[in-house]
Amino acid sequence: MLISSYNQAGMGDVLVLLTAPQSGATHSERKGDIVRLTNEKNETIGYNVLNVSQLLDLGDVAGQIQLDADQVAILNQAINAVGFTGDLVVDTDPKFVVGYVESAEPHPDSDHLQVTTTQIGNGETLQLVSGSPNMKAGIKVVVAKVGAMMPSGLIIWPGALRGVESNGMIVSGRELALPNAPQQPGALILPDDFAEVGTPFDAKAPAAQALFE
Repeated sequence: MLISSYNQAGMGDVLVLLTAPQSGATHSERKGDIVRLTNEKNETIGYNVLNVSQLLDLGDVAGQIQLDADQVAILNQAINAVGFTGDLVVDTDPKFVVGYVESAEPHPDSDHLQVTTTQIGNGETLQLVSGSPNMKAGIKVVVAKVGAMMPSGLIIWPGALRGVESNGMIVSGRELALPNAPQQPGALILPDDFAEVGTPFDAKAPAAQALFE
């Protein structure tokens, strides 16, 4: 897994790379313009690449970006050059997709959570636990898959809610920072003809921006 983010206005010319969840204390070691991030077991969980514009042209992006194979190869070369082991693996799988809630059942240990089976395209389904009050079977939604970074900066990792595994999240318009989205809890329910299940969802695209007009 490779989660990449860049925000020159907010953080300077630094590319943030995460390859595993951050749990417990995080340690860092800098060599040149590469900062290796490790967990308590000295396992690599990511890198910060300083002065990254000297290596890559990332433009004016602000937030999560998907690096292509050539960009990842350049980063691995830079990591190796300073004495770390460049082991980044390219990940171009879309992280926000149109989903379809196939089933929604009460959580065995909660009176407000539901356990859904949600289609995400190509015959793949995910078990997603949702607390949305409007959750039900038979609706199209937006799924943030494992590895997605929300506009708030929250990263979606595999997890569990009250003992039930949840491999992603069904998101709301508010969480996607869509214009005029309701500010109360509730999944974003897409029109049936919005797009096919599995289609990447771009919150900045005109069709998404117009959902609450």
